[in-house]
Order: sequence, then structure tokens, then C-alpha cells
Amino acid sequence: MNKNSTVSLAFISLFSALTAIGAFIKIPLPYVPFTLQVLFVFLAGSLLGSKRGMQSQLVYVGIGLAGLPVFTQGGGIGYFLQPTFGYLIGFIAGAFVVGWIIERIANPKTYQFIFANLAGLLVIYLIGVPYLYLALNIWMGIQSSWAHVWMVGFVYSIFGDIVISVIAGILVTRLYKVFHKNRNGQPIKVQEERTI
Repeated sequence: MNKNSTVSLAFISLFSALTAIGAFIKIPLPYVPFTLQVLFVFLAGSLLGSKRGMQSQLVYVGIGLAGLPVFTQGGGIGYFLQPTFGYLIGFIAGAFVVGWIIERIANPKTYQFIFANLAGLLVIYLIGVPYLYLALNIWMGIQSSWAHVWMVGFVYSIFGDIVISVIAGILVTRLYKVFHKNRNGQPIKVQEERTI
């Protein structure tokens, strides 16, 4: 295994662990607790790129399904029946989307990181909310309208997640040059937006 592969595996493992830690930094809400997991999903996509960012979330979901209690409510193969499992699938897709967008920008600025995060967040909710609806109504037997699911699966947490998207965009602006260097080994310069 060469040095680059070892470093890649280390970063993938790091962001898997950070996502697991984020699961336990939470505000309890009905069905879908508000956590800091999405922060590390955004960082993984932006800093590791689409492929490795996605892999970090695949590892996280995989070790949870294997039985390690890394999800907000434990772990195990039966966790896919939990109403929030769709958001975990969304983390995988969301990290890929964030990375895919950033990979297409030569010298990303803060607002572009934030835009990529918001796009990734949209993907997470597009998968998570319908899964929540299906879980509640089909295999959990809790009759829930789309309006109710929309409130508990989207409205209660979207504003906090938007704030996290902005924070992650600002944070990654400072970290990006550490993770991405040009061929001469010099950090790529990332422009920061200045506000008055």
C-alpha cells in the first residue's frame, strides 16, 4: 500500500469517526433529532472529494449496521427500519454531491463551499423525508400525513442545518488548503469572502 492510499484510508476513517461523534451531539426532537453529523458530512465532501467523502459515510453507515452503536439510537442490521435511516443514506449521497461540486471549481471561495453544502443538504432531505414518511406509515404503523412528516422531518431542523452549512463553508475555507496541494507541494490558495 503506497503512502497516498494510507493517507486516504486515514482521512476516510477520521471522517467516519467524526460523523459518529456528531451523532451524540444532539438536540432531541420528535422522530428526527437535530445533530452535528451533517457538519462532518459537509467537511468530508469538501475536503476529501466526492469519492472519498462518500466512502467515509459508507464506512460510518456500514459499521453502524454491523452492530457498533454509532447511530443516534444505537446500531445493528435492523436499524434500516428506523425512521431516520433515510437521512443516513442521504449522508452518503450528500457527501458525494458536495465533493462533486467542489471538484469542478479550480479555486473555490467561501460562498461556493456554502452553495455546495446547501446542495448536499437538499439531497439529504430529498432522501430522508420520504423515507421517514414510508417508515412511519408502512412498517411502524404510525399513520402520519405528509404535512406532519414535513414538519418533523424538515421544518424543525432545516434552519439549524442551514446555519451549519454556512459554518461548514467558512470552516472548510480555512482547512481546504491543508488537504489540497498543487504539484509543487504548495497549498492551493483559497479566497475568503470579505464582509464589511
